Amino acid sequence: MSRTPHPQEPTLLTPEVLVVGAGPAGLTAAAALARRIPGEVLVLEREAEPGGIPRHSHHTGYGIRDLRRLLTGPAYARRLTAAARAAGAVVRTRATVTGWAAPPGGSPRPAVDVTSPEGRFRVEPRAVVLATGARERPRAARLVPGDRPAGVLTTGQLQNALHRDPRHIVGRRAVVVGAEPVSRSAVRTLRRAGCRVALLLSAHRHTEAYTALALSATALLGAPVAHRTRLVRVIGRTRVEAVEIEHLDTGARRTVACDTVVLTGDWIPDHELARGAGLDLDPGTRGPLVDTALRTSRPGVYAAGNLLHPVDTADAAALDGRHVAAQIAAQIAARLAGHEPADPPPGVRLLAEAPFRWVAPGLLRPGDPAPPRGRLLLWPDAYHRAPRLTLRRDGGTIAEHRPARPAAPGRVLPVPWSLVPPSALRDPDRGPLTIGLR
Repeated sequence: MSRTPHPQEPTLLTPEVLVVGAGPAGLTAAAALARRIPGEVLVLEREAEPGGIPRHSHHTGYGIRDLRRLLTGPAYARRLTAAARAAGAVVRTRATVTGWAAPPGGSPRPAVDVTSPEGRFRVEPRAVVLATGARERPRAARLVPGDRPAGVLTTGQLQNALHRDPRHIVGRRAVVVGAEPVSRSAVRTLRRAGCRVALLLSAHRHTEAYTALALSATALLGAPVAHRTRLVRVIGRTRVEAVEIEHLDTGARRTVACDTVVLTGDWIPDHELARGAGLDLDPGTRGPLVDTALRTSRPGVYAAGNLLHPVDTADAAALDGRHVAAQIAAQIAARLAGHEPADPPPGVRLLAEAPFRWVAPGLLRPGDPAPPRGRLLLWPDAYHRAPRLTLRRDGGTIAEHRPARPAAPGRVLPVPWSLVPPSALRDPDRGPLTIGLR
């Protein structure tokens, strides 16, 4: 719905649900909602094409969990976009949400201002899903010293450049900083571009990626991993000529010749809109603090995908979108039936302690559904071959769990929701729950 504005006023749009971000989480949420609710579902994407990060990743490995198919990144992005549009969602690209607005008349609806080539819009939906994803920190944010030549990229910049122009010359010999799954993606992208990877650098003692991926990088792609090693200097005038690296245990330094450096991992959520809305943020993830229904601290505003857990796989983010769509659809159905949903009860904070950086979701409420896929997500900062997890409160152990796989930096460690007994949520005044190692 829209109305013709005064020349100085933005066009008003009033969809039932607004989804900000057309990546896997946003597109999947939009498709599920458009099939289940009577009103319009509007998706806004600031890029020229929908699909998110996968549209730049030409290797395979996408769609296994959500679509039960093995697809390349661009094929996966096209399929999700087509599904959202076929379900009836409206997907607008080159549309940037510039900030939050106060709706007229004290309406409880959230409202945002939008700028696009078609003009300015004000969108006043009943519910908002923030699915803005995450990004890698660039060189400036990582404080990498040395010269400032061309040829230093993040994985996203690398894949975006090659996606826009396949003839783009990346270089002939690269060093990749990081050894997690996204680092392997960078290795495959460089290989497609004709660039040999001389070395992957990891600050950890063990490879962050799954064993199969680690073997494929070394044996098939010819990319050895230097563990316990960091980048200390970039060397080059107009173009990268070499890097200086240091072993963290011995302090020994050496120079590796290369003309390209790819900085991978070190994720941070795209949380500008969340911060602008004044949402409570999780200090670990730095994204919005949500409960297992993916509600934020502001009524009517939800969040999903790698904005909440930077960073999980694309199909896991898509399943977040499916989960949040079910929660919103249930709320809308209740309201249409004349049952205005009550405010959610107080929640219990769930905290992570070292060696874990964060746990998501971070707020647990009695009576809420299980989290997406029935799992809590942990992000380890250190390798543990056989971790034994404990859930504690006030120094006492409530439950324990031994995962089937190691805890390793650079990948999410899933924890079954059954670890949290319902009795632990009945008295929020008793303080937070903490998950860590025995």
